Amino acid sequence: MHEAYKAVYEGKTGELVEKKSRFIATVFSIESEEDALEKVAAMKKTYWDARHNCYAYVVGDNNEIQRFSDDGEPSQTAGKPMLDVLLAQKIHNVLVVVTRYFGGVLLGTGGLVRAYSKATKLGLDNSILLDKVYGTRMTVKIDYTVAQKIKYIISQLDIYSIDTKYTDVVEEEVVVVDKLLEEFNQKINEATNGNAKIDIIGSGYFGICENKVID
Repeated sequence: MHEAYKAVYEGKTGELVEKKSRFIATVFSIESEEDALEKVAAMKKTYWDARHNCYAYVVGDNNEIQRFSDDGEPSQTAGKPMLDVLLAQKIHNVLVVVTRYFGGVLLGTGGLVRAYSKATKLGLDNSILLDKVYGTRMTVKIDYTVAQKIKYIISQLDIYSIDTKYTDVVEEEVVVVDKLLEEFNQKINEATNGNAKIDIIGSGYFGICENKVID
């Protein structure tokens, strides 16, 4: 069974101030560890005058790669808490860099952990996230006389609709998650007396945002 997870569709920033220190979290979607490290290097150039540019990232469908850096902060007070937030929210293929401009007041280890965790959460909250679900993309061609029945089945089973084309037949293009595939096929065959033409386009992870499929 393929588990659903979250990914970044559009990374944003989040910012907070704690005891005059400014924390700026920047969120990125990444494709590889090399991609993550390139973005970290770019952020360090952008915020060259900051005291710290701490980061955490995860890569892979199963978070095979997990890395973090405290970048000069006391050990386990910055990067690790940031990584914990990513893992807790089940977000994959994501990098967060938290830039700190020191305000002259020490926060202590507990204060640092809270600040870096909160900044990371703010950055993620401001970003647009996708639900990544594993499913099968297919087209279903049916006669106009049963088109409304098929649309009803799609809506009732929470099938993800991509497009509808009207020619000599009605063609519904959808993504069906694993657990609904057998039931969907059964209902389509029953509604059309086995006359529906179903073509499989492919299977894999698909991004879902606001109940729409994002390629």
